[in-house]
Amino acid sequence: MRALAMLAAFAGTVLFSVVLARLTLEPSAASAALVHSNLQPGRSIEAYLEHASTLEAARQLGGNLLLGVPFGVLLPVLLPPARGLLRVAAVTVCLMTLVELVQGALVTGRVFDIDDVILNTAGALLGYLFIGLRLGRAVHPRRRHWWHRRPS
Repeated sequence: MRALAMLAAFAGTVLFSVVLARLTLEPSAASAALVHSNLQPGRSIEAYLEHASTLEAARQLGGNLLLGVPFGVLLPVLLPPARGLLRVAAVTVCLMTLVELVQGALVTGRVFDIDDVILNTAGALLGYLFIGLRLGRAVHPRRRHWWHRRPS
């Protein structure tokens, strides 16, 4: 059963990687002149909340949250050492920072935005708390080490 769960998680990761690449690494030549890098946390979130339509703000902010959820669900299943709130957050921050750097450096019409990393990480933490924690424990139950066992 564990092997089947790992295989399903691996397939989910491959599918998620394809979706992530399509969403973040496709050029957007039409917006090349409109986008600017954001290194100040909260700046683009505030801009969406104040200046964009409700639908556009929900699409951008909610989309970035949802984009992080699979990290929180799949990481504890695929990488048992990555279980834990801080570990999931650290891995997600590293991976999403890498995606943002590649997107900003190589993709036309895309830039680095620290708020995307923050929202993706928040989504990963929500995914971990609601699903990943239980799923990771179900697939990889904690072992009792010899130093935890009481002598008979």
